Amino acid sequence: MTVPGRKGSMFTRLLRHGFTDPSAAERLLDTPELSAVRHDPVLLDALGATADPDLALLGLVRMVESQQLDERQTLLDTVVAAKPLRDRLFGVLGASEALGDHLARHPHDWHALVTYETADLHPGIPEFERGLADATDSVSLRIAYRRCLLAIAARDVCGTTDVRQTAAELADLATATLRAALSIASTAAPDDAALCRLAVVAMGKCGGHELNYVSDVDVIFLAEPADHSGSGDSETETRAVQSATRLAAHMMRICSETNIEGTIWPVDANLRPEGRNGPLVRTLSSHLAYYERWAKTWEFQALLKARAVAGDVTLGKEYVEAVRPMVWQASERENFVADAQKMRRRVVDNIPPALVERELKLGPGGLRDVEFAVQLLQLVHGRSDATLRSGNTLDALDSLAAGGYVGRADAAQLDDAYRFLRAMEHRIQLYRLRRTHLVPESEVDLRRLGRSMGLRTDPVAELTRAWKRHAAVVRRLHEKLFYRPLLDAVAQLAPGENRLSPKAAGQRLEALGYADPVAALRHLEALSSGVSRKAAIQRTLLPVLLGWFADSADPDAGLLGFRKVSDALGKTPWYLRLLRDEGAAAENLARVLSGGRLAPDLLLRAPEAVALLGATGGLETRSRANLEQEVMSAVGRAETPEGAVASARGVRRRELFRTAAADLIGSYGTEESPVEADRGTLVDRVGNAVTDLNAATIAGALRAAVRAQWGDTLPTRFTVIGMGRFGGHELSYGSDADVLFVHSPRDGVDDQEASRAANSVVAEMRRLLQLPTADPPLLIDPDLRPEGKTGPLVRTLASYAAYYRRWSRVWESQALLRAEPMAGDDDLGAAFIELIDPLRYPVEGLGDEAVREIRRLKARMESERMPRGADPTLHAKLGRGGLSDVEWTVQLLQMQHGWEIPGLRTTRTRSALAAAHAAGLLPTEDAQTLDEAWVLASRVRNAVMLVRGRAGDTFPSDGRELAAVGRYLGYEAGHVGDMLDDYRRLTRRARAVMEERFYGG
Repeated sequence: MTVPGRKGSMFTRLLRHGFTDPSAAERLLDTPELSAVRHDPVLLDALGATADPDLALLGLVRMVESQQLDERQTLLDTVVAAKPLRDRLFGVLGASEALGDHLARHPHDWHALVTYETADLHPGIPEFERGLADATDSVSLRIAYRRCLLAIAARDVCGTTDVRQTAAELADLATATLRAALSIASTAAPDDAALCRLAVVAMGKCGGHELNYVSDVDVIFLAEPADHSGSGDSETETRAVQSATRLAAHMMRICSETNIEGTIWPVDANLRPEGRNGPLVRTLSSHLAYYERWAKTWEFQALLKARAVAGDVTLGKEYVEAVRPMVWQASERENFVADAQKMRRRVVDNIPPALVERELKLGPGGLRDVEFAVQLLQLVHGRSDATLRSGNTLDALDSLAAGGYVGRADAAQLDDAYRFLRAMEHRIQLYRLRRTHLVPESEVDLRRLGRSMGLRTDPVAELTRAWKRHAAVVRRLHEKLFYRPLLDAVAQLAPGENRLSPKAAGQRLEALGYADPVAALRHLEALSSGVSRKAAIQRTLLPVLLGWFADSADPDAGLLGFRKVSDALGKTPWYLRLLRDEGAAAENLARVLSGGRLAPDLLLRAPEAVALLGATGGLETRSRANLEQEVMSAVGRAETPEGAVASARGVRRRELFRTAAADLIGSYGTEESPVEADRGTLVDRVGNAVTDLNAATIAGALRAAVRAQWGDTLPTRFTVIGMGRFGGHELSYGSDADVLFVHSPRDGVDDQEASRAANSVVAEMRRLLQLPTADPPLLIDPDLRPEGKTGPLVRTLASYAAYYRRWSRVWESQALLRAEPMAGDDDLGAAFIELIDPLRYPVEGLGDEAVREIRRLKARMESERMPRGADPTLHAKLGRGGLSDVEWTVQLLQMQHGWEIPGLRTTRTRSALAAAHAAGLLPTEDAQTLDEAWVLASRVRNAVMLVRGRAGDTFPSDGRELAAVGRYLGYEAGHVGDMLDDYRRLTRRARAVMEERFYGG
C-alpha cells in the first residue's frame, strides 16, 4: 500500500536529481529488481550526476534484469558500496545507449570496470592486446573490443582522462584490434601468411594517436616476400603481394562487417597510391616509385601521420622512414600552400548548406580548420626543425608555440578550442557509437551532451554558447595562425616570447608564393613597427591581408601596393578605420592590389578612391547621365580649358578604378561577393562602363573646347559619333576611341566659317585630351572617316551624304554598323544615323559581289595584319576564332538581314548574335560557340591590361603575369596550361563555325 504523499515526494526527488521523466523513472525504481535500493540516497545521487539520469536508470534496470538471479544482489551491493565502480558504471550508462545495450547483452562485462582501479590508468597497447587475446572470430573480437571500449569510456566520462589521453587510448585500442584481426585472418589462411611479410601502417587520426570513438581507421598496406634473403624474383614478389592482398582484405572485413554485435569501425585504405583505383597492397619499392613521380601535395600531407601499427612492424617502419624525407620536402613543391588551401575550400564547399552550421568537424571554425592550419605550418617549417615532426595535432601545436612559429596566446586559445570541440565530438559519437560529426538538434540530445561536458545549470544554452565561442576562436585564428608570426618576426616582442627566425619567416613567405621574402619582411616591418595606433591596427589587419595576397598570382605586388597606399593615406583618420571596420573593404583592397598593375596604378594616383571599396554600392556602375552631369559640373567650375579637362580626366581615372576593381572582385570573388557566374556579364559591364566613361569625358572636352573659343554657342552644330568598339559599347581598358566628327552650320552661318569652327574645336579637343598628365590617356582615333587619314577630319552632314552616295565602299558600310552618337548635338547625331541606316542595312541585303568583297577583305586582313611572330592560336583579336572572326561573321549577317530583322540593327556584337539566333540564322550550338569565344577573347584582352598595365592582344610570356591572367579567368594556381588548352579548344570550334557561316564552308 502506498503511503499518502510518498509518491509526490519521490517525484520531486527525481525531478531535483535531473530526471526529465520522473513518472517513468519511478516506475523503473518500483521494479522488483531495484526495490531494495530504490530509496537509497547514494543511488539517486549517483544517477543524478550522470549526463542522462533517465538513460542511466533504464540501463541499470536492463543490466540487473539480465543477470542471473544469484548475481543480481552482488551487482547492486557492489554498486552501492563501491563509489569508483558506481561512478564509472553510471557515467557510461548515462552517456552511451550503445554501451548500455552491450552490458545488457553481456551481463558479466561490468566486471571490466572493477579491474581498472586508480593504479591501472592509461593502459597501453599490451594491455589491450591481452583484453582481445581470446578473440577467435569477428563476433568474439567485437565483444572483446566493446569490453575494452567500456573501460576507456568510463575513464573519459568520469574525467579520469582528458580528451587527449582518451584519443590516445582509442588509437592504442585500434592498434591492438588491427593486430588481432590480422591474426585471425592469418590463422584462417596460413599458406598466405607464410608467403608474405604484410605491414599495416596507420594514417589519419589513428596514425596521429588521436582517434575518435567511431571513425574510419585509415591504413596503408605494403608487403614483401617472406624470404628475407633479398633474392626474390618478380614472380615471388607477385605471389607475396597476392597473398598479402587476401590477408588485408580479410582483415578489413573482420573489422568493418556488421554482425549481431554491430561493427567495430570501417578500415579505409583509400589513402593508398591511386586511391580506390590502385592495388590494395604494394611493395615498398612500388610505394616509393609512386610517391617520387605521381603523388599530389595532399598525399604528402596525409603521410605526416603515418605510423607502423600491425603485421611486420619492421617493414612498416622501413616504409615510414623511407617516405619521411618526402613529407618534409612537400612544401618546396610549386603552389604548395595554394593547393592545400584549395583542398580545404573544396571540403567546405561540399558540405550540404543545411548542415554547415551543425558540422563540428568540417565546417568553418571546426576541427579540420585547426588540423589543417597546424599541418600546414608543420610542413613548411618541419623541413628544418625536427621538433615539429609529430603526427599528433596537440603535440605539434605545443611544438609550434615553443619554437615561436605560433604565438603562445594564439596556441593556448586554439588548444583550448580544439580540446572542447574534440570532447563534444567524442560525446556525440559515444551515445550510439555511430560515426557522426553533426551537433544534434533535439533538446533531449543537446541536454545530455551539455551535461556530459559538465554544464549543469542550463545545459543547452551553456553548451551552445561555449560551442559557438570556441568555433569563433578557431575561425578567427586558423588563417591568422599562419601569418601573425611573420609580423612578430619584425616586431618588438615581450621578454620570453619566441619569434620566427628570418630564415623561418622567409620559408613561410616562400611557401605562400612570395618571390622576394626579404623585401616582403621589409614591408611588414615598415607597416607594423612602433607603438602607434596606426601600427597596432596594421598588426591586426596584416595577418588576414597576407592570406588574401597569397591567394593571388603576385603576392609581392599586393603587399608592395598596400604599403604604398598606406604610406599615402596612413595619416588620414578614416583609411585604417575603413579597413578594420568595414568587412568587405580590406578583402576588396587585397584583391585589387594583387590582381595586376592597372588598378593599383589608378589607385595610387588618387589613393582616396580606396573609400569606394567599403562604401555601400561603391563598386556599382554609374549611368552615363550621372557621369556626364558630374563631368559637366566640373568643367563648368574650371577657369581654364586645361583645368576643365584635367577635372574630367580625374573623374575618368576614378571611374576606371571603380570599374577595374569591380571587375577584379567579380572575377576573383570575395567572402561577401561570390564570383560572377556569367562571365559575359562581366565583359558587358566593363564594355558599357568604359564606353560611358569615355563618352562623358569626350563630352566634357567638347564643352571645354567650345567655351574656350566660342563661349556657350558654336557657330555650327557638332556631334561625335562613336565607331568600332566605342560605338559598340565594347571597349576594353586599353582601347582607343574610334570616332567620326560631324557638323552642320547653324542658320545664317557661312559654310567656311562653320568648317573653321568645327576644325578648331576638334583640334582643341584632341590637344586637351593629349596633354601629358599622370592620368590614363584617352586617344581619339578618327581614321575610320571617309577617305581615311587623307580625308578631312570633320565633314558636314551633307558632305557625308554626298560621299556615301557616290564613293562609299562596302567596308565603310560595314564599319558604320558600329556607329552611334556619343557626344554633342543629339538631333544632328540622330540625323546622321538616319543617313547611314540604308548603307549598313541595305534593302534586300548584300549582293553577291559585295559578299565576295567582304570575304576578300577578311582573308587579306588575316594574312597581312597578324603581328610577326605571334601565335595565331592565341591572338585574341586577329587569331583563329578570336574577336575578328566572330565580329565579321555577325556583321555579315547584319548587312544581309538587318533590313528585315529589327533585332540585328544594333551596334553590339552579342546583341546581334542573339538576334541572329532568335531569327533562326544560326543554330543554337553555333551561336553559343561564337558567343563564348567572343566573351573569352574579350576577357583575355581585359585581363592583359589589368595585369600588365598596358594593352595587349596575346597572353603574356612572363610566367607570373600569365598566372595572373589565369587567376582572373578563373583558373587555380598551376593550371595555366589548362587555360591555354581551353582557349585553343574553344577558339578552334569558333573558327570552324566562322568558316562555315562566313566563308560558306
